Amino acid sequence: MNKTVNQKAWFLVLPVLLLVAFSAVIPLMTVVNYSVQDTFGNNQFFWAGLDWFREMIESERMWNALGRQIAFSVIILAIEIPLGIFVALNMPKKGFWASLCLVLMSLPLLIPWNVVGTIWQIFGRVDIGLLGYTLSALGIDYNYTQDFYAAWITVIVMDVWHWTSLVVLLCYAGLVSIPDAYYQAAKIDQASRWKVFRYIELPKMMGVLMIAILLRFMDSFMIYTEPFVVTGGGPGNSTTFLSIDLVKMALGQFDLGPAAAFSIMYYLVILLISYVFYTVMTNLDKRDGH
Repeated sequence: MNKTVNQKAWFLVLPVLLLVAFSAVIPLMTVVNYSVQDTFGNNQFFWAGLDWFREMIESERMWNALGRQIAFSVIILAIEIPLGIFVALNMPKKGFWASLCLVLMSLPLLIPWNVVGTIWQIFGRVDIGLLGYTLSALGIDYNYTQDFYAAWITVIVMDVWHWTSLVVLLCYAGLVSIPDAYYQAAKIDQASRWKVFRYIELPKMMGVLMIAILLRFMDSFMIYTEPFVVTGGGPGNSTTFLSIDLVKMALGQFDLGPAAAFSIMYYLVILLISYVFYTVMTNLDKRDGH
């Protein structure tokens, strides 16, 4: 039986290709163009080659921002992943309370990023904020606009409050997919709670856990709105992460060449890390398949 080959369905992909071209490819090519040229205005460009990339690699400012960014991402993963697993393990699996917990866990994820920053900016103020006023009343010197540690603690707690729910929901989805037969077998063997987690729940969660780690690392590595709204990158440059430093360079100083080179290097780092995570996840799936 001969099947009729109809390639017209590919036209349905055309709108998506056009959307990607205008929203991603063309802006990316514009950034690449700026990264190898210099301009003094009046739409006059001069070839600069790899000078901007060399300048960024040798820039102490960029390495300092990268160090702060890596430290922030590591701290976020070290807190949110174990906390998300712990909350997911203690959530009810059936009934009304399970549905209520899922709804409550989803609420922080529905709040826009700039609103989250505004909430914590007001919440941490000493004069009108509940957190800042309470800590001040207890005699604790807390001011996220002037103190380095207060600023970091505020930004970290804000991110944990906002995004731990994502880890919880992903881990919870992995837990509820485990068949009851595994738990029954563990009960017959009189396995301890730790052994049930170590040999049953954790291996079954590994797939969604890798997705959670990937998403949280990428998002924490590209974070901009929340800390910028709360601290503006301060006090000093203590919370000036890569994205904030990039915006300051491009829009504040109007250094388009260095900013373009900076953004391409930033993009390549994210791409490399995503590829590493994808490779690890693929290998884990193959191992589980065997």
